[in-house]
Parts: sequence; C-alpha cells; structure tokens
Amino acid sequence: MTVSRNKQLATEPAAAVATVPVKEKRESVWKDVFAGIVSNKAALVSGVFILLLAAVAVVTKLFPQVLPYDPYAQNLSESLQGPSSAHWFGTDMQGRDIFSRVLVGTQITLTVGLAAVAISLTIGVILGAVAGYKGGKWDTVIMRVMDMMLAIPSILLAIAIMAALGPGIEKAVVAIGLVSIPEYARIVRSEILSIKENDYVAAARVIGDSNFAIVFRHVLPNVLPSIIVRATLGISTAILDAAALGFLGLGVQPPDAEWGDMLGRGRNELFRAPWLMIFPGLAITLTVLAFNLLGDGIRDGLDPKARKR
Repeated sequence: MTVSRNKQLATEPAAAVATVPVKEKRESVWKDVFAGIVSNKAALVSGVFILLLAAVAVVTKLFPQVLPYDPYAQNLSESLQGPSSAHWFGTDMQGRDIFSRVLVGTQITLTVGLAAVAISLTIGVILGAVAGYKGGKWDTVIMRVMDMMLAIPSILLAIAIMAALGPGIEKAVVAIGLVSIPEYARIVRSEILSIKENDYVAAARVIGDSNFAIVFRHVLPNVLPSIIVRATLGISTAILDAAALGFLGLGVQPPDAEWGDMLGRGRNELFRAPWLMIFPGLAITLTVLAFNLLGDGIRDGLDPKARKR
C-alpha cells in the first residue's frame, strides 16, 4: 500500500506539470495576437485591409455580376484607354477593364499565398519537429537537406521547379510552398531543442506518453507563437514570389487575371500606357505591406518585452 501510494503521489504532480502549462499557453496565444494587433495602429489598419481583400475575393468569386465589367471580355475598340469615369483603372491591350481584373486577381493572389504557406508550414513543422526532437542522424540528414535548399535563392529555386513542372498556377503554389520549407523547419527545430529539455516534457516521459503525444501535445503548442509570426510574414513572401513567377510567364496563364502576370504583359507599354503596370503594382505593394505590418503587430503582441513597454 505504501509503495503504490508513493507512486501515485509521484505521478500526479508530473501529470499536472505536463498538462497545465500547455493549456494556458494555447489559451493565451490568440489573446496576445489580438492584443498585439489592436494596440498597433498600423497592424490594425493592415488587418482591416486584408479582411477587405478577403471579402472582395469571396464576393467576386460567388457573385461575379457585381463587377463593373466582365474581366475576360475583350473589346479591341476600347484598347489602351486611360483611367476615366467609365474605366477607373483604364483598359489593357485587349480592351479589358483593368479595375475588374485587379479585383478578380485578388482571388488568385490570396489563394496562392495561403495555399503555399499551408504546404511549407505543414511539411516544415513536421521535418523540424522530427529533427529537433529525435536528433542524431535524423537531425543531420534533414537539416543538411534544408541547408542545401537555403543555399539557393528561393525565387531561383522556384523558377527551376517551375521549369521542371511547367507553367500553371497550381504548379506555382507547389513550387513556392516547397522553397519555403527550410525556414519553418529551422524555426521549429531551434525552438524544440530548448523546449524538449523543460521539466513538463520530462514529466510527460515519466508518465508514459509516446513521442508523438509529447511533440504534438506538449512541445508544438509552445512553438505556436513563432509559427504564427513566420506564417503571417510568409504569406507576403509567397505573394511576391507568385507575382515574380507571373511576371516571367511561369505562373497563371491567360485568360486568368493575376497581378504579376498583368505587370509582365504591360511592361512593353510602360511609357505609352503606364496604368497597365501602376495599378497591379500598387495592389501587390499594398497587399505585401499589409501582411508585413500585420506580422509586426502579431510579433509585438507575442513578445513579452514589447508588451512590457
């Protein structure tokens, strides 16, 4: 009886140590994210702008009739018209309304950014968790592969992947997602190397939790703040990479509207019809800036030192 009672007393505190901190962490992270956005005016405005972009993407997808013109209808008699009350952003070489095409391009831009980050985040977190927690040969092999990928500029690696896969927006998403994997893997690995030595992880081992349960229940929730910040900033990087691929003709293919592709097709008319590049360029710039400022606000909200200031 005495021995069993001692075992019970030994395991109960360990279980408490292993579970309580994780639960508190999960509840506080999103509150800190919200507080960081609200307390930062630039991040708050950026968040509202991103929500507006998302609303535009959804509405133009579900209700295309709200657009002033059909973004794919060609009218050569109105080609290369400047901005006016009839066409706010002017028309392109085929007489298509640029304002309508910029609005429709929001769908592709946000989809590419979110989908590419989802791919890189999922694979990167898994690889980083395995490398950081298992260590040894797993760590060496995984991180050397990540180092080789980081040795090549991401856009060049994406272009090489696109050259192998061929043009297309779906293939662009895969290429952009793959080249961003090392960033998430390195972040997760570095965080896990320090977290796995904490007492609550040791307590979880003592009570018999499997490695899978320890990583996904006790370790990764504490890496969540770093992942949230990097994913937010990663969306802006993915949007820029997608625009670069579209500019080179490797991304979206006609007649779909995408901001980078619109830039690429308007570059030959820069001096005769500058609006072909100005408005898609502004859309890319403002969207990337918004995600960067939002990421800064989230980072400040999750940084204890910034909260104290």
